[in-house]
Amino acid sequence: MGAEKTFENKVKRFLNLQKIWFIKYWGGGSFTKAGVPDLICNVNGYFVAVELKAPNGHVSELQRYNINCINESGGIAFALKPNQYDFFKKIIQHLIDDEYQKVLKLRDVINSENQI
Repeated sequence: MGAEKTFENKVKRFLNLQKIWFIKYWGGGSFTKAGVPDLICNVNGYFVAVELKAPNGHVSELQRYNINCINESGGIAFALKPNQYDFFKKIIQHLIDDEYQKVLKLRDVINSENQI
């Protein structure tokens, strides 16, 4: 199993343990939109989109564009690498606790590390 898939499974297990609704989006089909983040989640009423990357993975221009569009429209979106998993868990916990401003700071840290 590839590094990104292993990481994806870890993230999905965490979301399931938190009883968070999510879907895994696959943008490779003829009826789907390319560049949409991998996981679309509803966390305590917040729209959260996560683009998962392997440790050496890079965000494409289209993925970067979609992440920015989601953030500009009031959602929360970011690319996430395995070394940022603790940030992700904090983001989810802050959303569960309804601490939106703390989430924005963590999101911005993750996105700046991934050059978004």
